[in-house]
Amino acid sequence: MHFPIRFKILLALLAVVSVVVTVITYTMANLFHTDKTAYIHDLTSVMALRAADETRSLLQGYRERLQTYAIVLAEESVSEERRFEMVRSLMEGFPECVAITLCDESGAPYSTIYDGETLDAAGLDKNALSTELESLGVPWERLAHGEPYLRATSFSDRLPSFVLATPIGNGENAATSGFVCGVLDNDGLVRSSLRSGFDSFICDNRGVLLSHRDPDRVRNHTQPDWLPGLSSLALARGITREFVVQEKPMVGGFASSGFDGVITGVQIPKSVAYLASRDLLNRLLFVALALMLFAALGALLGARTITAPLERLAQATRRVGRGEFDVQVEVAGRDEIGGLASSFNRMASELETRDAALHQAQAQLVQSEKMAAFGQLGAGIAHEVKNPLAGILGCAQLSLRTAEDGTPLHANLKLIEKETRRCKDIIESLLKFARQEKAELRHTLLGPVAEDAATIVRHQLELAQVHLDVVVDPDLPYVLANANQIQQVLMNLMINAQQAMAGEPGRVQLRVTTADGPLPGSNDPATQQVVVVVQDDGPGIPPEHRERIFEPFFTTKPSGVGTGLGLSVSYGIIRDHGGAITVESEMGVGTEFRLAFPIVGSDRKEGTGPEVPPAAAA
Repeated sequence: MHFPIRFKILLALLAVVSVVVTVITYTMANLFHTDKTAYIHDLTSVMALRAADETRSLLQGYRERLQTYAIVLAEESVSEERRFEMVRSLMEGFPECVAITLCDESGAPYSTIYDGETLDAAGLDKNALSTELESLGVPWERLAHGEPYLRATSFSDRLPSFVLATPIGNGENAATSGFVCGVLDNDGLVRSSLRSGFDSFICDNRGVLLSHRDPDRVRNHTQPDWLPGLSSLALARGITREFVVQEKPMVGGFASSGFDGVITGVQIPKSVAYLASRDLLNRLLFVALALMLFAALGALLGARTITAPLERLAQATRRVGRGEFDVQVEVAGRDEIGGLASSFNRMASELETRDAALHQAQAQLVQSEKMAAFGQLGAGIAHEVKNPLAGILGCAQLSLRTAEDGTPLHANLKLIEKETRRCKDIIESLLKFARQEKAELRHTLLGPVAEDAATIVRHQLELAQVHLDVVVDPDLPYVLANANQIQQVLMNLMINAQQAMAGEPGRVQLRVTTADGPLPGSNDPATQQVVVVVQDDGPGIPPEHRERIFEPFFTTKPSGVGTGLGLSVSYGIIRDHGGAITVESEMGVGTEFRLAFPIVGSDRKEGTGPEVPPAAAA
């Protein structure tokens, strides 16, 4: 399989560039990913710690407010109505508070204040609230040491809430004043956990969600299965983990708030966290592809610079192998390839010179052989045809003596005598052409010659459904010509036109006129000539045959129809007359033969010799 050098260079360069770019891209992406991973973990840890501090502050504020309510409710020096108004005022500024229960040192409740509208909206009453609080199993003994207690509750799906219990006083003997237990709405915790770009949440020490972006998880008291062990959070201030939530990879940070084991956490999808990494990687890939593209273009240009001269040399050698020696390769440099191109050009020039000399010698040899065969053929024709023609001519002349002038018989016999003499002259002209003899030229008007030729062939053309038009300029100058030979040429051209139409109807036009300018192919400054045109509307001559139509024995007619000598003889006759014959042809349109003869004087009425019509020449 052919594999050009430029493609080898291209593939090699692309392979090197690909390896280098891949190593650089992989290294940079790996370093950036490592750095980004550390940054994301640090960021989630910081955000979790900040959320834990805010949650602790919020819960501590809730605790202090509950203690304030308890102190106001336990104050005996203030009237009950006044205490009620004060608590009511405090609860209006504390919308998260649903209910407050005061308990004695043993934990037995003795006073409860609640928000009736909130309980009604949640479908609860005071008795249900009390029953639920009693079922929580608050560890009063632990609270006696001043520690708070917090648990998510399940009073109603319409009221996500939690219970916060704390001693009324502070210090080691805080429980001597009793306890306060508050039912608080989760809205405050939810608002504090909403952070841009992160999914934040808060859990109690059992792992039950107190706050989350998805409220259904809070209502259903979901315990997230992706949380790390609660014991590890209790020991560590903050940790980070990578986990999967609903088949979505996440990065999360977790921290203990320091308030009864309440846990805060933030999480972010990896797809978001590593968005910049993917953007960088995409840009690196784009840069890599651009580098590979530029490398490919550079390799192609470089390889093209090297291989293009070699390809031109290869194409030139193939042309030389086909015999086209006029090939020159552009020398584009002074390197080894340029030297090779110069050597090739010298070789092609020498081969062209030798080939031209060889073709010239071959053409001369072929022409000599053709002319020798033509001479032999002419000698045979003269021997076989001239004697019968002499007999016909003699009988015609004897019959003319007995025929009366003006009768059809006399006219027919005169035509037989004339055409017999013309046939005899044609045979002699063929012999002269074969022997390269010069024909005897006289001052002649070509108009009558053309009309006589048309008279002879008109009947043959009409039988083949070919109409013949003759147009002769009435005021023609003299030319030096042999009338019989010119008549022979015109008849041959008209008959060739009829045969080219292959039995199809057509039209042939014979025109004789004058024209200005030198003869075609001549440098003679003559300004006037007589032009004879034979034009037909036949199929035309194929381009590949036009340069060979005047060669002897060249013919495209079927065997037995033509010998290939007609146009060759015609060409020789016109050449001997000092004239020129040209042909123009277009396939499907027709063919035009144009014969040009130099005039012998500027006077149209007088010439340098007598006018010789065709009949006299015969």
